[in-house]
Amino acid sequence: MHNSDTAPAVGGLASLYAAQQKIYPRGVIGRYARLRTLAAWCLLGLFYCIPWLPWNGRQAVLFDLPARKFYVLGLVMWPQDFIFLTGLLIIAALTLFFFTALAGRLWCGYACPQTVWTEVFLWMERVVEGDRHERMKLDRGEWTLSKLSRKALKQVLWIGFAAWTGFTFVGFFTPVRTLGSELFSVSLGPWETFWIVFYGFATYGNAGYLREQVCKYMCPYARFQSAMFDRDTLIITYDAARGEPRGPRRRGVQPQSGVMGACVDCTWCVQVCPTGIDIRKGLQYECIACAACIDACDSVMDKMQYPRGLIRYTTEHALNHRPTRILRPRVLMYASLLGVLMMTFGLALALRKPVALDVIRDRNALYRMLDDGRVENVYDLKIMNKTEYPHRFAVAVRGAGTLALDPDPAVFAVRSGEVFPAAMRVRRSAYEPQGSETVVFEIRALDEPALYASSKARFIAPAK
Repeated sequence: MHNSDTAPAVGGLASLYAAQQKIYPRGVIGRYARLRTLAAWCLLGLFYCIPWLPWNGRQAVLFDLPARKFYVLGLVMWPQDFIFLTGLLIIAALTLFFFTALAGRLWCGYACPQTVWTEVFLWMERVVEGDRHERMKLDRGEWTLSKLSRKALKQVLWIGFAAWTGFTFVGFFTPVRTLGSELFSVSLGPWETFWIVFYGFATYGNAGYLREQVCKYMCPYARFQSAMFDRDTLIITYDAARGEPRGPRRRGVQPQSGVMGACVDCTWCVQVCPTGIDIRKGLQYECIACAACIDACDSVMDKMQYPRGLIRYTTEHALNHRPTRILRPRVLMYASLLGVLMMTFGLALALRKPVALDVIRDRNALYRMLDDGRVENVYDLKIMNKTEYPHRFAVAVRGAGTLALDPDPAVFAVRSGEVFPAAMRVRRSAYEPQGSETVVFEIRALDEPALYASSKARFIAPAK
């Protein structure tokens, strides 16, 4: 059997390569299309507007890698706070698992950057070249001045939007106003230029040309999503019992049981699909749950004066007239873990201290006896200033006996974001109190006494 899409045989061997056929998704209007548009406006609005928001004289959200500082509104994060980023990523992963088990690929259909930017690029393509049949006719036709001008205009819109996207992305890492002034004065640095071009080109290629191929072949989520599905997961499904046997007919002709199903075989569900699948063949890993096929089918059902829902969000159990369980073990497990992690993350963030102190006792010698009868321990202190401003910190130590510090007074100037190392000697009478004890080191900012931290350490002394 010869496949016209398959490359010709070379040297008597059949080629297994099939050329990728371009997909021309048809425009669709409906409640899910409006929901996708709303999601795209919200997400793109956040992405493009957040870098321009000011906060106390600086950018509200800025990941300043050279300075190793992350600004998120009033919160300043340092490399020592990497644990919070880890927790946030774990919460994001569990959220994805939770919603996938509950309602399928909602992320892919409404919030994935690939989906959102592809929708924008498709919209620009429709505005310039027309809907599905017009675009297909334009691509098949010969190159004329009209075709050249429309293709050129589309490329101008695509490249401009992709460049703006790349600029905005870099604006999260370099202050966007500084970046803008450097751009207009043609004084951008090499790294800023590279990343603007790189991210702009990635947006242009992924959303303009690769499109569904990213979802079908490059995204790993499509491959393991089925492991999180069960028969109670809400998915987009074609009701074969109601729709088959399918076939064309005049408007107003009602389906007849066993003779004619509700599906009129108009293929609109296939024409609007951004990944080019036929949902009537059952659940497929290429489906991104965008619900365009539902909107298309519902509009056809309305014209035929049939009830809606031939293609709909439902579960396999509901489709087979069996009860659907929303609260089932895997959903409860994901929800419980997610709740615990979110509460822990919020509590840890609320209790996060802007200064920290680590104390390590010098292990080269347990202790040292002095000529005046006192015993001495040496400690390495790490004073971490996580605030946006420099501070002078005073160090104190307390324990069961009378303790003396060297140097005294122990006051250190610590810059913003600095981990300041300080070597401290602690001395006390060798036998009063008897033997070793636990001591507490304390630091307090002289200009802002509320900035305080403490750490325990062990003071080693000879037993009497």
